[in-house]
Amino acid sequence: MSISKTQIEYVLALEKTGSFSKAAEKCFVTQSTLSIMIKKLENQINIILFDRKSKPIIPTKEGKLLMPQFKIIHREYELLEEQIQGRTKNYHGTFKIGIIPTLAPFLLPLFLNEMTGKRQDVIFSIHETTTMEIVNLIKQRDIDIGIISLPVNEKELIEQTLFHEDFFVYDTNRTKHSKRKKTYRVDEIDADRLWLLEESHCLSTQIESICNLKNKKSINNNLVFRSGSILSLLELVNTNNGITLLPRLATRNNAIIDKGHLYQLQNPSPVRSIGFVTHPNFTKYKLKEFLEAQILKSVKPFLKKLNNIKVINPK
Repeated sequence: MSISKTQIEYVLALEKTGSFSKAAEKCFVTQSTLSIMIKKLENQINIILFDRKSKPIIPTKEGKLLMPQFKIIHREYELLEEQIQGRTKNYHGTFKIGIIPTLAPFLLPLFLNEMTGKRQDVIFSIHETTTMEIVNLIKQRDIDIGIISLPVNEKELIEQTLFHEDFFVYDTNRTKHSKRKKTYRVDEIDADRLWLLEESHCLSTQIESICNLKNKKSINNNLVFRSGSILSLLELVNTNNGITLLPRLATRNNAIIDKGHLYQLQNPSPVRSIGFVTHPNFTKYKLKEFLEAQILKSVKPFLKKLNNIKVINPK
């Protein structure tokens, strides 16, 4: 018995969409071609895989039992192809990258155009989402690599640190004409004026670990704020004479920020570690090396050399 990768792709597309027309569109073939190929496979194995009378189309009882194995075989085909291509410089295809929202708008503009210009043979698919979602997507093999704040302490995944990024205090209640030094002690932070991002974003837990503010903050107003956007956070901090902490790249060329309200934290400088997270079966090695080189080249001019640091765990 010989079952082709194409036949398996058609079966999985139909199982996912529940429609011959949608499955054919997904596979870039005509509906008749897809239907004939699936019927041919059913005749080969002497099993009816789909109930064609149901709407949407669903697998039969026997089909349901075989679907997990079809998915495994299909993934093994993909891994073999990736292994072969991933070790060559001439890889072509899609490179799926996940990146956290507290990093994406500030890091990506530094290298994205140059990266895509140098590798026009590759489709770079960028997903901006939370650390937890990136971890789940990598485990499910739905994305290839994550750019996040480390560590995530997931035994199933592989971590690689790229660089350390320090924090600034942004306090809109201090005057830019203040004679005080342009540094800030952690114990000076007013917890009642502190604005943080949504808890599911790693930056919030990092800030809390810097300041130990979770139990200090008073609930003295009727405003609850939930956002994953640093830019939205800054707008509210500016409006409410608030205070927050910002990673260094977020302060670069940011029109929302009044630079007179930025203060460096005193040593040891609290930092977050930015790096890659990948699946143990990751295969696109040359693209990973290329991405690493582009990122490090782009951030080098903006990150100060940190000698006395305190690495903050995002959890």
